[in-house]
Order: sequence, then structure tokens, then C-alpha cells
Amino acid sequence: MFDTNDIKDQEARDGLYAIDNYLSLLARIFLSAIFIWSGINKIMHPIATQENMSAHGMPLTSVFLAGAIALEILGGLSVLLGIKTRWGAAMLIIFLIPATLIFHTDFATELEQAMFLKNLAMLGGLLMLIQYGGGNMVLLKADGNGDRHSRL
Repeated sequence: MFDTNDIKDQEARDGLYAIDNYLSLLARIFLSAIFIWSGINKIMHPIATQENMSAHGMPLTSVFLAGAIALEILGGLSVLLGIKTRWGAAMLIIFLIPATLIFHTDFATELEQAMFLKNLAMLGGLLMLIQYGGGNMVLLKADGNGDRHSRL
């Protein structure tokens, strides 16, 4: 995040590098929390979730419910833990785009406008994860040989 090339002092450069690592971890925690919570909420309230899906014209609600739970929880945990972060972010995007288009395009209400914009913001964060990865504070990171090592 910070351009450390412009800083001459090695100690200051190291400090900014450490801040970058913590900011990346914090961003992953915040971004993944809503998806993990939403997936758990769907597990705890499957009937209400399926009724909401049906009300929005979705067929095969049990199939889509299982898919949504899997994408949200597995993708969310991947982002949170930094295991295959880019793949986890892609899973969440696969969930987020249709969910946004199906459930949050009734712009007649301010709540739905806010939900649509919130989802666009989350999409932006996920795209940044795909572009830049999860940072160095991840549970597993491959070295040059493909071996995995804990970085936390």
C-alpha cells in the first residue's frame, strides 16, 4: 500500500512494510466477516432464506441455498485465513454478483439502494484481493518451491 521506495531510512521502510501486512490482514477480516456471518445465518434460518429466494422468483431454492452457503462460508474462510485468497475472493464474487442482481435492484427504496452500493463496495474489495492477493499475514503461503509455510 505504501510506496516504500521513496523512503531512504531502512527502519522507516520496515515499519511501513509491517503496517501494510497488518492492514491487509485487517481488511481480510472485515471483508470476510459479512460473508461468513451470512452463510451461518442461512444455515440457522434455511426456511426463511428459501422463502425469501422464492419471493424473488428463484427456482430450486434448496439447491441455490446449499450453493450460497458453500460459496459464502468456504470463500469467506479462504479470504479470512489467507488460504488460496484469490480463489476465495473469486468464489465470493460468483456468489455476490447474482445475489446483488436478484435481491438488491429495487431502487424504489433507500434500503435497497444502500444494499446495492454496499455490495458494489464489497465487489471492489474482492477485486483488489484478486489483483494484489491477501498480503503476507496468511495462514499458508507457498514459497518458490511450492511448499506451504505458515506466515502468521
